[in-house]
Amino acid sequence: MSSNILRRILTNARVFSTGPPPTTRSAYRYLRPLALGGSVAITGYTLGAFYPHPYVTFISPRPAPAPPNPDSPQSIIYTATLEQTLQTLPLLTSHRAQPDAHEWYESRPYADYPEQLRVNSLTAGALHGPGKLALPPLVRARKDESEALVIVHVGRGVCGHDGIIHGGLLATILDESLARTAIINLPEKIGVTANLSINYRAPTFADQFIVVRISLVDKAGRKSKVAGKVEDLKGNVLVEAHATFVQPKYAHLLKSKAVQQMMGDPEPARSTPVLLSEGMPPPPSKA
Repeated sequence: MSSNILRRILTNARVFSTGPPPTTRSAYRYLRPLALGGSVAITGYTLGAFYPHPYVTFISPRPAPAPPNPDSPQSIIYTATLEQTLQTLPLLTSHRAQPDAHEWYESRPYADYPEQLRVNSLTAGALHGPGKLALPPLVRARKDESEALVIVHVGRGVCGHDGIIHGGLLATILDESLARTAIINLPEKIGVTANLSINYRAPTFADQFIVVRISLVDKAGRKSKVAGKVEDLKGNVLVEAHATFVQPKYAHLLKSKAVQQMMGDPEPARSTPVLLSEGMPPPPSKA
């Protein structure tokens, strides 16, 4: 009698129980997601190793050799290749082809700078060479000197944090780029930096071309004000700056051909295209 009652109680307990029925799960059920996750992780690691995000290289930059001897054959080839890359940059080619291209001229500061002065120059001497400032800047300026852009290549040998261009070098590049537009607008074409204000917006990674855009803000007597910014080739703003330049009272003592060569004389206008490979105009076309 009592055993029948106990059996009924246990049966009712199973019916009204809220817990799930016991099941047996196979370990193979977890192998598929584990294999999929492992494959994704390995693929991501491999891609990240070969094509790391810039900010990964910012945190943990790859080792790089020191700047090479500028007179070595490898350096000469590297510089020539870099110059070819510069001349074919989409930014430059499109700027040369824009409708108002005739209102602009090109110049290469320091390209014709005397060697006896170059050796004691910061940007044309100590900082010049492969892995540093490998090429003379390329300037495109309006003929009225109200606006200009300067294209510069910055190498791995001019970094502060490894892989990131030193902020002091960017200030130097800005100072010289802004100075060119400001000084040309002074009466005696001679000037010195009175004030330079800089705001750094983003890290500037090494081994790339950067663009300095300059505009004349104001000029009055012996003073001119300019503004500029540094961008990468994608148009990202890296640095912004404002500067004031003044013409010193002793300007007549500083005026020389070397100063003009340092800033880069405008290239003479040519009515006939020149074949650079032969150094002579092309032959006239036959009728």
